Amino acid sequence: MERRNFLKNSLLSTAAVATGTNLSSAATEPITVNNLRKFKLKYAPHFGMFENSAGKDPIDQLKFMVDQGFTAMEDNGMMGRTPELQSKIGETMAKFGMTMGVFVVAFDNWPLSTSLTSGDKEWREKFIATCHGAVETAKRVNAKWMTVVPGNFDRKLPLGIQTSHVIESLRQAAAIFEPHGLVMVLEALSDTPDLFLRNSDQSYMICKAVNSPSCKILFDMWHMQRNEGHMTVNIDQCWDEIAYFQIGDEPGRNEPTTGEVNYKNLFKHIHEKGYTGVLGMEHGNSGKGKEGEMAVVKAYEESDAF
Repeated sequence: MERRNFLKNSLLSTAAVATGTNLSSAATEPITVNNLRKFKLKYAPHFGMFENSAGKDPIDQLKFMVDQGFTAMEDNGMMGRTPELQSKIGETMAKFGMTMGVFVVAFDNWPLSTSLTSGDKEWREKFIATCHGAVETAKRVNAKWMTVVPGNFDRKLPLGIQTSHVIESLRQAAAIFEPHGLVMVLEALSDTPDLFLRNSDQSYMICKAVNSPSCKILFDMWHMQRNEGHMTVNIDQCWDEIAYFQIGDEPGRNEPTTGEVNYKNLFKHIHEKGYTGVLGMEHGNSGKGKEGEMAVVKAYEESDAF
């Protein structure tokens, strides 16, 4: 599944409830949960992942996630939701004791048509304006991390010049996020060779150059398996700049245990290194319906059991 489709599907999954469901009362009533499992790491599902079991209401979906033992949630499309819905999601997650994972700093047709590599003033201004908007979204949902992708490779410019343009834009963005304690996390992608940011060492170098606590790495293990492999080694080498992980087995970009990646070993390695942050479940379900959704829960239960 391509990354842009995650954003599109995420927005579609709650479009109806944004206007048709009374979330106010649900967010203020006492909340009880009945989770029977406790994961060692903060795995974060997304809206739509358990829709067959929980229904379309995002508040019901959040409660289902908690009942299954999940303590975090991420939502790529959060900036596209109404401020009212954002606030209700944030309030409900706080009452559940859930950690908000990433949302995407998205503008125009993110990320495949946008690019910070060219140094174009218009692109940079759009990006910076969206960063200001992201601060307000983060406040409503109690978020700390936001995904940023530099965009496409510019074949008219040398790599070093493109890299310098990206670094300058990210330094300006970091100056916006730092006063609020927010962190943009750079994600290298594998969707197309036209994308500028594709490897973990490249992300590491850029973060070092930006030199800000508000610019770190989102290490998406599905993308990195496709682009470079050697994940344990690369995680160790980039460790001091990694602030967030995402998950997806290869091939298929579905839950752990469905492909070639040994997630049980990776989760064990990350846990033993002392990671206490969020691991976003940015993948599809290999099975359909409620049965497929419960297979996702079981896969995490098995992979987490070390």
